Amino acid sequence: MDGITSKFDKVLKASGEYGKVNHEPDSSKEQQRNTPQKSMPFSDQIGNYQRNKGIPNSAYENSQIYIVGSGIAGMAAAYYFIRDGHVPAKNITFLEQLHIDGGSLDGSGNAKDGYIIRGGREMDMTYENLWDIFQDIPALEMPPPYSVLDEYRLINDNDSNYSKARLIHNKGAIQDFSKFGLAKKDQLAIIKLLLKKKEDLDDLTIEDYFSEGFLSSNFWTFWRTMFAFENWHSLLELKLYMHRFLHAIDGLNDLSSLVFPKYNQYDTFITPLGKFLKEKGVNIQFKTLISDLDVHIDTEGKVVKGIITEHEGKKTTIPIGKDDYVIVTTGSMTEDTFYGDNKKAPVIGIDNTTSGQSAGWKLWKNLAAKSEVFGKPEKFCSNIEKSAWESVTLTCRPSALVEKLKTYSVNDPYSGKTVTGGIITITDSDWLMSFTCNRQPHFPGQPDDVLVLWVYALFMDKEGNHIKKVMPACTGDEILAELCYHLGIIEQLDNVIANTIVHTAFMPYITSMFMPRAKGDRPRVVPAGCKNLGLVGQFVETNNDVVFTMESSVRTARIAVYELLNLNKQVPDINPLQYDIRHLLKAAKTLNDQKPFLGEGLLRRVLKGTYFEHVLPAGEDEKEEKESFITEQIQKFNDWIKGIRG
Repeated sequence: MDGITSKFDKVLKASGEYGKVNHEPDSSKEQQRNTPQKSMPFSDQIGNYQRNKGIPNSAYENSQIYIVGSGIAGMAAAYYFIRDGHVPAKNITFLEQLHIDGGSLDGSGNAKDGYIIRGGREMDMTYENLWDIFQDIPALEMPPPYSVLDEYRLINDNDSNYSKARLIHNKGAIQDFSKFGLAKKDQLAIIKLLLKKKEDLDDLTIEDYFSEGFLSSNFWTFWRTMFAFENWHSLLELKLYMHRFLHAIDGLNDLSSLVFPKYNQYDTFITPLGKFLKEKGVNIQFKTLISDLDVHIDTEGKVVKGIITEHEGKKTTIPIGKDDYVIVTTGSMTEDTFYGDNKKAPVIGIDNTTSGQSAGWKLWKNLAAKSEVFGKPEKFCSNIEKSAWESVTLTCRPSALVEKLKTYSVNDPYSGKTVTGGIITITDSDWLMSFTCNRQPHFPGQPDDVLVLWVYALFMDKEGNHIKKVMPACTGDEILAELCYHLGIIEQLDNVIANTIVHTAFMPYITSMFMPRAKGDRPRVVPAGCKNLGLVGQFVETNNDVVFTMESSVRTARIAVYELLNLNKQVPDINPLQYDIRHLLKAAKTLNDQKPFLGEGLLRRVLKGTYFEHVLPAGEDEKEEKESFITEQIQKFNDWIKGIRG
């Protein structure tokens, strides 16, 4: 690769930075200061300047790349090996235990037998790594030169997302969802959490920290149902989420901060990305079980020497040479899924004594047994009562359910535009059931008179209000009955059942990445000492990003490639909107249900008529204030500071 940079040799050879890039800078520890020694962008300085092409230090014509798992993280790794590492695509091989690519980003079926989607994705405009890839992946339905990102923008720019029925209760009545309902002490608790250091939150749960008032507020209902948090989940992860999505907090109640794809997650992302990689020449070997890696460990480091596989009943070891690389997706949120239908409940074949034995978890456990740098998988797969929930896909012909859906919809469900705008939560459901109808058709080729709805519930260990069973014990028809009861159409249940195909999916580990954790429980993307191994997916450690997003999976893949190949390029930290005074002020007012926050009146007086007046959140002009205003505000501010320190 010397020829690429030969005209720059004098500068590069004299540089103390070249070849020593910090590939994963941390904005939570960086003081952004320009100095003579500062040549790279700030850690979270996003934008076009960061879109330079990576320049490899070596040529990789003879390197073989093996990627275990063909989910979005594995696919992203292949993309970055090709684009930034200049690795020939024909040298990249996926080893996939399933018969299909995509991992947890699934979506399949037909109108006759019913569609199924185990989950969906609530997308954000700040997913810098995800959009970095999909700005270059050819569009699914638009002609060249348009990309997946172009399609995504086209539909969301012209069809805004919002909900008009975010909460319902009392047999389907729309509930007021305009307020968060947080007491002052709970608002203060959120601010204190944002101020806390991450390392002080090891193994703490949300209910360890927050009051009962917070946990019963509208705010927590919005948050937990949108992101699938439980009270016993990681307080650290909740903190990271609050930083990551601070800019979206004023769209939390009506979901107006979200953007959704035209189709399901598989057809929107996996189909075009998979086609791109295959056309480049990437290989994929399905039905291949990876049980372990042969890792040589000595004082020089850790090197993968072989991949132990089983394919079509034959066990083999793939030798790994000195110039080869291995990428592994550790763990899986959707392994060991158990399915049901209209007439059958899912038969759950594992418990805590047998969990974590499937391929993805077993491979991670075998790695962890070799060195502590590979983390502690048992923290995430050993308590399925706290990491499981069940989702339900409804394939609906016209029925009373569809007619009821129309009363909650922003647009006609058959219009191709936003329908419910995200999940609708039934607040008096003992299961805490939510349902959604995204833009239709949800699958290419879906008939015009068919709708696909998705349902899930967080409190599966409780009996239903109408069906006196826990949710996993219910057939699809019984879940329909519970839903119809809460929608006030139980008398029309026979009509709904006759026109609805139900597929249920019980997922033991679906929120396992939210389980309480401490430093070292998750491995780094490139664990200490590893020379040719990168770990990607939802169970690896990054500096500030969250789990349960496509963005975090892509981020881990990008870090792995840049670090292993030592590219002269960084992966920018998360979007810095959490540091933007506009979003901080907006969040303060939003948490206070749009009532003025402490000191707002003073700020409005100071900034009124200036260039910076617009940084303040929208609000009515302040009324005439009494003469002692400033003194009162200063005293309140001092009290507030004392409260934070206390």
